[in-house]
Amino acid sequence: MLTGTHVTFIGGDARQLEVIKRLVELDASVTLIGFDNLSQAFSGATSAELSEAVFTEQDAILLPAVGTDDNGMVDAVFSSRELKLTEAHISRLPKHAKVYTGMAKPYLKKICAKYEIELVELFERDDVAIYNSIPTAEGAAMLAMQHTDITIHGSVCVVTGFGRTGITMARLLQGFGAKVLVGVRRDEHFARAFEMGFLPFHTRDLQSHVGDADLLFNTVPSLIITAQVIAAMPPRTVIIDLASKPGGTDFRFAEKRGIKSMLAPGLPGIVAPKTAGRIIASVVSQLLMEDSAKRGNGQ
Repeated sequence: MLTGTHVTFIGGDARQLEVIKRLVELDASVTLIGFDNLSQAFSGATSAELSEAVFTEQDAILLPAVGTDDNGMVDAVFSSRELKLTEAHISRLPKHAKVYTGMAKPYLKKICAKYEIELVELFERDDVAIYNSIPTAEGAAMLAMQHTDITIHGSVCVVTGFGRTGITMARLLQGFGAKVLVGVRRDEHFARAFEMGFLPFHTRDLQSHVGDADLLFNTVPSLIITAQVIAAMPPRTVIIDLASKPGGTDFRFAEKRGIKSMLAPGLPGIVAPKTAGRIIASVVSQLLMEDSAKRGNGQ
């Protein structure tokens, strides 16, 4: 249980609702900022305005998937008011407090570091990333179905990157009955992809492996789908880029060539917010309970 643990949520989308629900069930003291347009209030949580005073007794601050923008603004889907997290807010946190977010921009990293407040980027954790790869892959498959006039079964699919999302994406496509080519950088990944029944190749040779591609799913967060690679694709190819912004595709050249391409980061929160929220809730509640136990033991 989280009795006696004080947690404040600042902004967020439908995913946060699942986290709030879970922490309230665990008896945490939950404060909500930026949720004034919710159709139904949370029983067991209190609402507050964004002020320095709120931060003085908190054990944790929970921010949206992207904590703040480069100016400190917090995305708050359920509020019509602008929320700006400032240095003055963070400076009021107790030293044991932690700030949780999906991923952090330099602005948030800088102010947390200045006041020695631990910043936890959940999307950098293997467990969260692997769990999130499931709705990401399902959402990517949904986009593929919407933007092609063929079935995934029997299609030629190229997946670039064999990390946490790439593996799940390749397995899902394989399950659909696609011919799956996987671009890897490391020899051990080449061996593993081969063992799993994919057709592996080194990403340095990508240009020579896209000539028959119907679908290309990119998970590499650097420019890998270059103009030269796109020029080697048939016009029918659809590129679905799952990497974080700005993605790994030369979208300008793809448009010039008439090849359909789209940047699709953050699919878990779009296609399956309830599942994505439960993933975050499970991990955050466990981390908070561990911290609570440490405080109780005087560590």
